[in-house]
Amino acid sequence: MAVLFFIHCDGKIERNFARLGKLGIRKVGRFYGMQKETGHKPKMWGPSIVGFGSYHYKYESGREGDPPLVGYSPRSTAIVFYLSGNFEERNELLQKVGKHKTDKGCVYIKKLEDINMEVLMKMVSLTVKHRQSQFPTNDNEKC
Repeated sequence: MAVLFFIHCDGKIERNFARLGKLGIRKVGRFYGMQKETGHKPKMWGPSIVGFGSYHYKYESGREGDPPLVGYSPRSTAIVFYLSGNFEERNELLQKVGKHKTDKGCVYIKKLEDINMEVLMKMVSLTVKHRQSQFPTNDNEKC
C-alpha cells in the first residue's frame, strides 16, 4: 500500500514565513534563493513545510510518493531544511555551512546568522541534481 508523506496544499507561503518570527522579513528574502536554485516556485506541503518542485519515488516494497525536491520548515526550535542525505560533496559542504545539526537528509539551523547561505544554496542545488538523477521529476511545476 502506498503511503504519502507529503501532501501539497494551497496554504499561504506568507503565513509560513510569519512563523520565522524574530528572523525578520529581511532574512526571509534569502529563502527565495531556493527558488532560484531549484527553478521551482515555493508551495506549501501540509501546514508547515515550504517545498520546491517534486519528484516521484517508488521502492521495491511498493511504497511510493511525491515529496518536494527540497524544502524547509520553520519550527519552534530550528529551521529544518529537507535535503538529500547522500548528494555529492555533502560531508565537505556540511563542514563549511556553519552551526547546524543533521539527521539523515535534514539540516537543522537555529539562526540564519550562523550559516553560510552560499554553501546552503550549493547544498540545495546538489540535492536537486541528485534527486533528478535518481527519480522522475514533475517538470510541469517549473517557474
